[in-house]
Amino acid sequence: MTFGFAPSSPASMSTSADLSAASANPLTRMLEPAEWAAAGIPLLRNPREVVSGLHARHRPRPTTAIVAVLDADERLRASASFTRRSAPADGWVFRNSLLAQLRRVIPHDLRRRTPVRTAVLLYCREGDARWTEEDGAWMWGLRDACTLHGLRCGAYITLTHDGWQVLGEGRGGRRPSADSPPESFALTEAPPPLPRTGGAASEVLRRAAAR
Repeated sequence: MTFGFAPSSPASMSTSADLSAASANPLTRMLEPAEWAAAGIPLLRNPREVVSGLHARHRPRPTTAIVAVLDADERLRASASFTRRSAPADGWVFRNSLLAQLRRVIPHDLRRRTPVRTAVLLYCREGDARWTEEDGAWMWGLRDACTLHGLRCGAYITLTHDGWQVLGEGRGGRRPSADSPPESFALTEAPPPLPRTGGAASEVLRRAAAR
């Protein structure tokens, strides 16, 4: 099965009709906090480090969503940010937006029997940290996008003027917030590759480092 934009044709007209039908009842495409908590979402070992790193990298403002893929050691492998369109909250629409971003930044893991990478979602919005129907739609969308991309569904985090909150876990903090300036980059990444050794240039670099 393939997903994406189809050219203008009878097939695309059928896709548009399916989209209209799927969007008829968006309230069915959201997860309540109890459902999310019961879904076995893996806990982040250091959620503040993840939040701070994504905040420093993408500098989100309200209505900005950041989807990030972490490896088993919670190192960042890919991330993308985008602005939520002004339309009613619908998990199906959110799923498609997240899936498009994931496909853009990282290959899928559908050939693996068990997912080894985890996708987390940070959403910067107005209001307080309490769950909203919009949050429920993002949760539904994240879970579905992860399934379609072969990833584990990870934490859903809100970022507001009061700070950040990992919904369903009760963990949060005041910094960073939707108003705070970026902190020093804290999200752990793979170290850059070492330069190749050998040759005159390497000898010059070695002597310079020894001084």
